[in-house]
Amino acid sequence: MIKVLILAYDFPPYVSVGGLRPFHWFKEFKQFGIEPIVVTRQWENRYGNGLDYIAPGYDVRELIETSEHGTIIRAPYRPNWSNRLLLKYGETRHRLLRKTISGFYEFVQFYVNLGPKSSVYHAAKNYLSTNKVDLILATGDPFVLFTYAKKLSKEFNVPWIADYRDPWSHHKENTRSFFMKRWLRSLEGRTVISAVAVTTVSEFVAQKIKEILPSTEVILIPNGYDAQIFNVVQNLDQDKDRLKIAFVGTIYAWHPLDYFFALLNDFCIQHNKAIEVSFFGTNKNEWITQRVKTAYPALNDVVKTYPKIPNLELMPHLARHHAMLLFNYYSYLGTKIFDYLAIRRKILLCFTNDPIAEDLRTQFFSANENHAGNTHLQADLLKETQGGISIENGSELLKELAKLHDEFSRNRSITVHSVGIEQYSRTKQTMRIADLLKEKVKANE
Repeated sequence: MIKVLILAYDFPPYVSVGGLRPFHWFKEFKQFGIEPIVVTRQWENRYGNGLDYIAPGYDVRELIETSEHGTIIRAPYRPNWSNRLLLKYGETRHRLLRKTISGFYEFVQFYVNLGPKSSVYHAAKNYLSTNKVDLILATGDPFVLFTYAKKLSKEFNVPWIADYRDPWSHHKENTRSFFMKRWLRSLEGRTVISAVAVTTVSEFVAQKIKEILPSTEVILIPNGYDAQIFNVVQNLDQDKDRLKIAFVGTIYAWHPLDYFFALLNDFCIQHNKAIEVSFFGTNKNEWITQRVKTAYPALNDVVKTYPKIPNLELMPHLARHHAMLLFNYYSYLGTKIFDYLAIRRKILLCFTNDPIAEDLRTQFFSANENHAGNTHLQADLLKETQGGISIENGSELLKELAKLHDEFSRNRSITVHSVGIEQYSRTKQTMRIADLLKEKVKANE
């Protein structure tokens, strides 16, 4: 069996969409002839929000877990001074000092094994000092893992593969200085050129990688849904008492959330409809609660917020809902849409051509990503799978809410007849990357 060392910073029990990709590799690699050894950091869901990303680990030692799936090495984690200040005093105090400290570590970590993430490198090095592996697979971000993989590859003569979940130097580059752009592009090129293969999740990210490394083949291994979700939710009924819509995950600056609340507020006032919209594990839960309270009193009993919970625990909650809210991600498919498809609830994509949403896109979406390649990937997937509807603008949303409520009033449920989603299971994507790993190991023999 081929042994692969996986560097994965995001990994359960930390609740993040980025952690699901390596987690499914870990769970399913063995059925494809690969023994995984995952090196990650110690995580605790202590806060149920973004503070979990910087919260300290629970042991000063490297902890090793073995199971029928493989091995997990959990490196100790100690926040840097900036993050300790944030945990102690909150976001409003010591901002300049925290920004300065974070900037220092963000730069120096690529040249010296310092900073809170470096424990992953040291744990991987300790393992390789006494154990042989056939390949190193690093998934980013954080992209310092690519630097670690390159160093370990050179020191232990083991080939490595770079897996991109997002762009590296291109990411939000319109907010960076000229020096930062040039430095990151140079760093990315010099690091990734040593990889024996490059994989990523979408054509758009592949396009950005090719701008840095034009002669490098980039292999698409999309995200997908956990097939286990089917077993968890297939026999769960939708709520019979109230029309329910759910949203899961990160809210970005270009998401027209406040506009959505204004439309929802108008709908509730004009139609006096019983409806509930739940937000699970967002980075804006406190803002949502306060905004509804002060600006949209008609939504006080309509909008609900919930903390982050693991994916398989979350899915039964979502299955009680009738529709899933999805904001336009333009050049990206993301991960959320696959989980929404898996629970077979109607997806509402907002918006494809709304002036307010377009203004937010212009202001906050990366300039180089705004019109790159196919910018309607989610809409295309919904059309292909018949898993939901792409809503053009605010007035169309109001009409769709009225249709949903009428259907719910008649049937106490909302139907969706999605097709062909089986091809998007994570098992199929894991098989594809497993074949690639075996191919590269064989070529290196």
